[in-house]
Amino acid sequence: MFIADAQAHIWAAETPARPWVPGREPHRKTPLGAEELLCLMDEAGVGRTVLIPPSWDADRNDLVLDAARRYPQRFAAMGRFDLDAQDAAERVATWCDEPGMLGFRISFSLPRWAAALEAQRVDWLWQAAERAQVPIALMVSQAQLLLVDQVAARFPALKLVICHMAMPTEDKDEAAFREFDRILPLAKRANVMVKVSALPAYTSAPYPFLPLHPYVRRVYDAFGPRRMFWGTDLARLPCTYRQAIDLFVKELPWLSADDQQWIMGRGLCEWLGWPLPAARIA
Repeated sequence: MFIADAQAHIWAAETPARPWVPGREPHRKTPLGAEELLCLMDEAGVGRTVLIPPSWDADRNDLVLDAARRYPQRFAAMGRFDLDAQDAAERVATWCDEPGMLGFRISFSLPRWAAALEAQRVDWLWQAAERAQVPIALMVSQAQLLLVDQVAARFPALKLVICHMAMPTEDKDEAAFREFDRILPLAKRANVMVKVSALPAYTSAPYPFLPLHPYVRRVYDAFGPRRMFWGTDLARLPCTYRQAIDLFVKELPWLSADDQQWIMGRGLCEWLGWPLPAARIA
């Protein structure tokens, strides 16, 4: 099975020339670079990974683009997009012209942009991205999912994916899933996908993470396997890379072999327009 990770961060050490954002802590103190990530991918059997710049690295895209250029069969980027840039509207159409760049990651959960989403002040973005067919990964809160549903309805050809099922980053167990049902109505929007990513980080239970299984099943029943993208957000997982994979390929017997292929990489790559190796297409 060809496995593609929908999300991992890489970053460099903090230096005076490259300061981190004050108040934001990295997932681990030691930076995770492209070469180390490649080694971890090889050990776990992961074919490729979508790289997203971490928020503490000041939303810089240089490292993920450099990794995608050097290892184009293994890495691609969904870069941070500055909605406040003077030329933001003009940049959308040519965003994916950059080698290795396949889309945006936008964190509307941040206060500075949450208000813009609520007030519909970013319709210019949805219009431009829909026209250019630029995929957008959305980091949103569960409370914002109704707003995303409205956007998806108004822009039906816009390509959207919800990161981490819109789970609250700091919570686990019942607290993390208390508003889980809010994501399920978005399944009626054919242009909305969902990352079933970073899930082991949302439970205190050890592998095989039994409390997560019913929630994965409910997403599967709503969205189907072709609209679910497995991923890890690797540096913050409380488990091994292989365990994050085995959760889906060994512990959920109701997933067929075909389901697994779509969830574990084929759906993500087709949605991004990142061709799979010919031998891997079933």
